Parts: sequence; C-alpha cells; structure tokens
Amino acid sequence: MKFKRYSGNPILLPNPAHEWEALNVFNCAVICHNGLFHMLYRAQGLHYKSSIGYAVSIDGLNWSRLDRPVLSYGGEYETRGVEDPRITEIDGIFYMTYTGYSPHGTRASIAQSTNLIEWKKLCVALPDEDNKDHALFPEKIKGRYCMFHRRPPSIWLCYSDDLIHWNDHQLVFGPREDHWDGLKVGISGPPIKTPEGWLLVYHGVDARNVYRQGLALLDPENPAHVLARPADWVMAPEEPWEIVGDVPNVVFSCATLVVGDELWIYYGGADRVIGQASCALDEAMAFLKGS
Repeated sequence: MKFKRYSGNPILLPNPAHEWEALNVFNCAVICHNGLFHMLYRAQGLHYKSSIGYAVSIDGLNWSRLDRPVLSYGGEYETRGVEDPRITEIDGIFYMTYTGYSPHGTRASIAQSTNLIEWKKLCVALPDEDNKDHALFPEKIKGRYCMFHRRPPSIWLCYSDDLIHWNDHQLVFGPREDHWDGLKVGISGPPIKTPEGWLLVYHGVDARNVYRQGLALLDPENPAHVLARPADWVMAPEEPWEIVGDVPNVVFSCATLVVGDELWIYYGGADRVIGQASCALDEAMAFLKGS
C-alpha cells in the first residue's frame, strides 16, 4: 500500500513578498473545524529562523493565508525559531505542540488557542532534555493527558494531569536495523482513534538520511503497546521537489486526519514546500492488519 499524492502538489510555496516566509514553507499541522481546513505551517526567511504561519481552505487543497505569523520565536528556548507544529483539539481547546530551538537545543513546547489564530504559549513541556516530534492524543487515557515525544532515536510517550508536568515516560518503538527506518523514528501527525486502536503515521530515516512515512497501530488503552507495524513504508521521496530542496530526500508530515473515508496527510517536501497525499482508510487498516 502506498499514499497517493495530490495531482496539484505542491499546495503551498514560499512567498517572496513576505520576508518571514520567503525561503521555505513546510512541516504543517492541519485540522478541520467548522467546515474549514486550518493549517499552521513552519516558515523560514533568509535568516533561517522559523515562525508559524496560518492558512485556511474550503477543500483542504487550495489555501489562503495570513500575511503575518501567528506564532513567533521569543524567550530563552526559542531564540533560533519555533518549528514543526502539530494540532490537537481537546474539550474545545486547540493545543499546538511545537519545537523551540535555541543554543540550548530543541525543546518540546505547547501553546493553546480558542480560534486557531491567537495563540498563548503554555509551557516548555520537557525543559530538561533535547526533545521534539511531540503531539497530544485527542482524548485522555485513563484520566490523564497523553503525549508522544522523541528521545532519540525512538518514539516515546508520557502522561500528565495538567499539560505542564509530564511523567511516566514509556518507550513505544525504535528503529529497525537495516530497514528504511533503521537510523531513527518519530511521529508524524497526532494519532487517529479507530475501532482497532490508535492509527499512527510516523517517519523513519535510513542510513542515507532518506525520510519516509510508515504506519503503526497501537493498543487503545495502552498506546505504548504496538499491535502492528508493517515492514514496508507507505511514502518515500519521489518528486523532484521532495528530492531536491533545503534538506534533500525528505517527506516529513506533521498532519494526519480523516476526511470522509480517506486518510489524509500533509507533508513538507525537502524542507522547502508543502504537499498533500491520501489513501483509503480501510486500505490503511487492511495494510496494518496484514502485517
């Protein structure tokens, strides 16, 4: 099974009219709300410091965007930018998990909003370690918030009572030697709840630093328990703009959502532009069950 790319890709390009997004736009979060698709995307100008922009769409493929960032860097842990947003709605509040980048390294951070445009920075969730590739589950598990994160080179999760203090860290899975995901792994978008368990799209990196996308299925009550993880990938760099860019040979997603009976992802191509791809949801579940 493989994801099918939208024929009109790439769907978002850098805008030279705006200095803050003149160089690269990539690694976006997307959520559906009130009949619209809302995108939060990572943008870079010539100084290479990232900020987060906002775009909106009726169909999820054609976008209009604001002319200013909705989240900018600032503070001790963000002096070099804010990166790679992922969006989860919990009890009517939108939470953006994003990476703060500074001389301290990378820090897993969280912001919140009620309208997807005005954001309040909530916390640095894991202030004492280099960490990223984090996203909140869309509901509590056994009464606690649950969040994926990455302790290199593996995917982990942790729990919290207040979204600020995180503990009970558990390994989910790591790289597989000599596979397409043999160097390191990290989540893509937030997980999707299905009757069979949590559907997770994740990225894997091989020894040549090629980024691909894969699927896993996790236990609904204990998502640290992997129910299925097929050996094959579902998407790899193929298009020229996925192979050549600021970082070559990359398809990197931060957005996973169900649209009708399809599974959609949005992804950055070579850290330069944004594309969309999809597959039938039942095809993805059959791929997982057959692994």
